[in-house]
Amino acid sequence: MKIRASLAILVVAGLAGCTVIPAETAPTAPPPPSSTPPPKAPPPPVSNAPLTFAALNETVSVDGLQVTPKELLEDSRCPMNARCIWAGQVRLRISVHGGLRRKSMEITSGKPLQVADGTLELVEVRPDKVTTRNDGAIESDSYRFGFRFMGGF
Repeated sequence: MKIRASLAILVVAGLAGCTVIPAETAPTAPPPPSSTPPPKAPPPPVSNAPLTFAALNETVSVDGLQVTPKELLEDSRCPMNARCIWAGQVRLRISVHGGLRRKSMEITSGKPLQVADGTLELVEVRPDKVTTRNDGAIESDSYRFGFRFMGGF
């Protein structure tokens, strides 16, 4: 009796993990490859324009636009000798002067900012952060910010 009950439990447990696939839903071979590749999205425009670098409180002309980095708000970049989940970013308060207008703005690395008839971008920040005993801190007068302006002015 115990053997029959044990055997019945084993059979039921074994069948519970099985699935039957009906013939009409059985997997089929993939379709033959198409002779034309699927359309690809166009790559984003790449500018070969050189970067213009500025230190904090230094005014530079970026393709006719006067830009002055005023204040470092954030430098959360991943140190170059570390592995990070997020690359981080740099945020700056800048003064932008174009034509008759002077405006204080905030710019974030890698995020183009609409200015006049174009976009201003903080493309590069020097020096790279490095993990050291001082937690990779960089003296504020060592920073150099690389800007690019694309568009009309």
